[in-house]
Amino acid sequence: MKRQGGFTLIELVVVIVILGILAVTAAPRFLNLQSDAREASLQGLKGAIQGAAGIVYGKAAIEGSETAVSGSIENIDVVYGYPAASTTGIGAAVVGLSDTSEWQVSGGANTAGASIQYTFTGTNPNWNCAVTYTAPSTSGAAPTVTTATADDC
Repeated sequence: MKRQGGFTLIELVVVIVILGILAVTAAPRFLNLQSDAREASLQGLKGAIQGAAGIVYGKAAIEGSETAVSGSIENIDVVYGYPAASTTGIGAAVVGLSDTSEWQVSGGANTAGASIQYTFTGTNPNWNCAVTYTAPSTSGAAPTVTTATADDC
């Protein structure tokens, strides 16, 4: 009778269990999905802020108030036609930014050149993982919107 060389069922089960343990412990380090999701959310917020700023500026241009240092359009505080860097400016222009269960805010003022920051709500907010909106400082200038995404986002 020939003797066949192969793996026993127990050896195969042990190898599968070891591979499963390695996958559970090593995969999260290589697949940093939470950080990627946070960065994608910040990029989405940046796009929403830029879109809202453009729409508000269009409305200000139609009304002829795009060169005014300050004002209000549709209950949104504006600076040179763009939303002010405040909760009553860009915070009112973007739907959902006033939801304190999702976003935490820092800074903000209804003046030219002011900045406001939004990050995820938490007990210890990470301001290295945020979107910053800066109102224009002069007539004809556009606001700036930047995202800061650290490795620990």
